[in-house]
Amino acid sequence: MSRSLKKGMYVDPRLLKKVLKMREVGKREPIKTWSRACAISPEMVGMVFLVHNGKDFISVLVDENMVGHKLGEFSPSRKFVRHGGKMAKEQETAKTATAGAAPAAAEAKKK
Repeated sequence: MSRSLKKGMYVDPRLLKKVLKMREVGKREPIKTWSRACAISPEMVGMVFLVHNGKDFISVLVDENMVGHKLGEFSPSRKFVRHGGKMAKEQETAKTATAGAAPAAAEAKKK
């Protein structure tokens, strides 16, 4: 369910306070955060955030196109391994076997 328009987008007040402080001081250090639900506001453009994905912190450089999106959208929390099982494994081994045989055959022709 989306957030009410009269409330506006959710921006974590502690995170916004850190952003404004960094802008005031002029530091360019990344800001570490666990607040994935925080929406990106225009004040955050140009800042670097370290967004927690459940295991480690992913570096996110905010640009103008990201305003209105959530920080968590740019820090994937799931790792895609690969589809397939036995058949995909067989195809991959066949591909590496033919790739390894091709250079050997080319060297044999040169001799």
